[in-house]
Amino acid sequence: MFIKKKQMLLLVAMILGGTLLSFAQETEKLSLEKCIKMALENNTNIINSKIDLKIAQKKIWETTAMGLPHVDVKSSYQHLFSVPVLSFPGTQLSKTRVPMDPATGIGTTSEIQLSTGENIYMNNVAGTPIALGIKDNITADLTVSQLIFSGSYIVGLQATKVYYNFSKQSDEKTKLDVVETVVNTYHMLQLAEESRKILAQNLENINKTLSEITEMNKQGFLEKTDVDQLEVTANNVRNMMNQIDSNLDLGYRLLKIQLGLQESAKLELADEMESNDTLVKTSMQLTAEQFNINRNVDYQLIQSAEKIAKLDLSLSKMVFLPTISGFYNHNEQLNSTSFNFSPRDLVGINLTLPIFSSGERLAVVAQKRMSLEKAQNTSKYVSSSLQMQASQYQTDVKLKLERYLNQKKSKELSDDIYQRTMEKYKQGISSSMDLMTSQNQYLTNLTNYYQSIYDLQGARSKLEKMYNINQDSLNK
Repeated sequence: MFIKKKQMLLLVAMILGGTLLSFAQETEKLSLEKCIKMALENNTNIINSKIDLKIAQKKIWETTAMGLPHVDVKSSYQHLFSVPVLSFPGTQLSKTRVPMDPATGIGTTSEIQLSTGENIYMNNVAGTPIALGIKDNITADLTVSQLIFSGSYIVGLQATKVYYNFSKQSDEKTKLDVVETVVNTYHMLQLAEESRKILAQNLENINKTLSEITEMNKQGFLEKTDVDQLEVTANNVRNMMNQIDSNLDLGYRLLKIQLGLQESAKLELADEMESNDTLVKTSMQLTAEQFNINRNVDYQLIQSAEKIAKLDLSLSKMVFLPTISGFYNHNEQLNSTSFNFSPRDLVGINLTLPIFSSGERLAVVAQKRMSLEKAQNTSKYVSSSLQMQASQYQTDVKLKLERYLNQKKSKELSDDIYQRTMEKYKQGISSSMDLMTSQNQYLTNLTNYYQSIYDLQGARSKLEKMYNINQDSLNK
C-alpha cells in the first residue's frame, strides 16, 4: 500500500514538473511595439538613466534645503580630575594676635590699643573657597539657524532646475538610443528569418531537381559532372543557411540583452516584414518632413549646457555679495558652578562680507566668462552641424530607397532567369554550368536585396531619431 502511494506521488510530481517545465520553456511572441515597451522598462541603460533622474530630483531638494531652517543639537560630557578653587580673603577684628603667614597673607596686619589698655588686632582671614568648575558635567546645546541672504543660494536654485532639465534630456537621449538599437535588431531578425525561409524553399527545389538528374544520370542521359555541379550548389545554399542560423542565434541573444530578459527566455517575432508598398511609402513621407531642430535632443542638451555655463558665470559673480544668516542658541547644563555667566539663550546675526582676495575672485569670473563663450560657440557649431546632418540623413534615405528599388527589381529578374534556366536544364537545353551561374546570380541578388532593406530601415531609424518624432510616446 505504501509503495502504491509513493508511486502515485511520484507520478503527480512528474506531471506537475512536466507542466512547469513546458510553461517555463514556452516561446513568447513579441511584436516590435512590445519589444520597444519592454526595452523602455527593463533595459539596463534606461534603468540607470531613471536613477540619474531621481538623483537630480534629490539634488534639487538638497539645494533648496540649504535656505530652509536648520536645527542642530550638540551634547558633551566633561570630567575634571582636579577642580580649581578660588577664595577671596577678608579682614576681621579680634582680641587675639595671629602670626603672619607670608605665603598666604593670613595673619595680623595691624593692632589698636584702647584707652582701657586692651589691644584690638586686625587680622586677614581666609575666605570661603569657591569651586571654578564641576567635576562631572553634561552640556546640551540647541542651535537653530536660518539663511537670510546669499547670492550663491539664489543662483543655485536656478541651476538645479536647469540641471534637472538636462537630466531629463539625457534620459530622453538614452531612450532614443535604446529604441534605435532595438528596432535595428528586430528588423535584422525579420530579414534573417525571411531569408532563411526562401533559402529553405530554394534548397528543397534544388534537392528535388538533384534527385531527378541523379536518376537521369543512372540511365545515362546526363553526365556525373551535372550531378556534382548541382550538389555543389546545394552545399552552398546549406552553408548560407548555417550562417543565417548562427546570425539568428546571436541576434536573439542580443535582443534579449536589449530587452532585459534572461538568456533562457525563448522569443519569436510576431510581426511580419514590412510590405514593399509600406516600406516605400513611409520612407518617402519621412524624407518629405521638415527638420525641426528644437525637437532634436542633442540640440536641447547643448542649449542646456549653455544655460549651465551662464549660471556658472552668475555664481562666480555672487561671491562679491555678502552672506547673511541668523541663529538662535539655547544651552543647558546638568550641573553648574556658583558663578556661571554663560547665557542660556542667545539670538544673533552672522554677516560675511568679502573685501579683498588679491584678484582671485576676478580671475574666477574671467574663466567662467570664457567658458560661457566656448559654450556659445559650441552651440552655434552643433546647430549648423545638425542642420547639415539632417540633410545628409535625408539624402541617405533617398539613396537607400533607390538602391532598394533597384535591388528588388534585380532580385525578381534573377529569380525569373534562374527559374527559366532550371526548366531549360531539365529539358537538356542548358548546361549545368549555366544553371550554377544563374543560381549564384540569384543568391547574390537575394542577399543584396535583403541587405538593401536593412540599410534602408537603418537609415530611416537614424532620421527618425534625429527628428525625434517619437518624443511624445517616449515620455509617457
